[in-house]
Amino acid sequence: MWFNGLLDLSVMQLILVTLGMTHVTIVSVTLYLHRHSAHNSLDLHPVLKHFFRFWLWLTTAQNTKEWTAIHRKHHAKCETEEDPHSPVVLGIRKVLFQGAELYAESATPETLERYGQRTPEDWVERHLYSRYKMLGISLLAVINLALFGVHGIWIWAVQMMWIPVWAAGVVNGIGHWMGYRNYECADNARNISPLGLLIGGEELHNNHHTYPNSSKLSRRWFEVDVGWGYIRLFQLFGLAKPKGYRPIAHHVPGKLDVDVETVQAIANNRFDIMRQYRKRVMEPVLRQQKALMDDEIRPRYRKLRQLLSREITLIQPKEKETLESVLERNPVLRQIYEKSHELQALWRQRGLKPQDKLNALMDWCREAEASGIRYLEEFAEHLRAYSLRPSA
Repeated sequence: MWFNGLLDLSVMQLILVTLGMTHVTIVSVTLYLHRHSAHNSLDLHPVLKHFFRFWLWLTTAQNTKEWTAIHRKHHAKCETEEDPHSPVVLGIRKVLFQGAELYAESATPETLERYGQRTPEDWVERHLYSRYKMLGISLLAVINLALFGVHGIWIWAVQMMWIPVWAAGVVNGIGHWMGYRNYECADNARNISPLGLLIGGEELHNNHHTYPNSSKLSRRWFEVDVGWGYIRLFQLFGLAKPKGYRPIAHHVPGKLDVDVETVQAIANNRFDIMRQYRKRVMEPVLRQQKALMDDEIRPRYRKLRQLLSREITLIQPKEKETLESVLERNPVLRQIYEKSHELQALWRQRGLKPQDKLNALMDWCREAEASGIRYLEEFAEHLRAYSLRPSA
């Protein structure tokens, strides 16, 4: 019948087609806009790049320069008043339900000028994609009506909602509000789910903010980044080439000498080093000390476990008071806490010469090994074994 369009599909077929098209849109955003354009962590074949650019113009009216500039600004100004879409600053409700509006408000000439470099400025961009941004989604509405008949109306509506809801709302909102953290990066980014399937791997948001220049977003054995799966698939056909996707740090069992490469490897892999410090030192020492805590402190054990390893800039004033009151009563916990910040000073202090960093790391290891705390001694030995990954 004419009202079912040229394809005359069943309801189930229509749903599957809709999900398939929105999935292509998600893949276009995560591979082309995010990993390729914004972070330059992925090279794409010109044919694939233009397909993604055309598809996004057709299905979202997304402009490459605007999206790239706003996302780069988000990383540069994360969780500050200048962050285009921080739920920490603006509130989760506003970002979750007005994410698309926040993107539009942030696309100022100043932002595009400062953060929009190295984005397409060819003829088709100037005369079609940027000049007639709304033409694409209008054309899509006509195509949907022709192919799917009256069902094309709701299919078009779903396509128009897909990116504002999942990317602008869920990733930018929930991804900075709730979830788990593998790494204590300097902002509130969190992994929404270890299964990065529905939003192309963008669910692994804490991993991304920790290693923004990595084309692979999964970091743990149980995490799945479907976007990385597509990258590997395209790579087989010469259509994609990932750049940095793994740390240059390399652990050499039996290595005992601290050298400049050890310092470089640890600094490069610093977030994972601090995650290991939490697992290998803080948590086992805290379990030992739990039995020695008085009745006032013991109920706050779980909170204390979080505060000891939390990024210091994210600790609230009342939480700082809680942490300090416990550290005053327990010299062992204070020692492992202070040693963690001494280790972080290796890469946080600006202007240190390589030899100064090397001397500081050697001093740190010697002090840790003389601390009398077994877990701290073992961790110092673990650090000594780091070096740079051999070139392939």
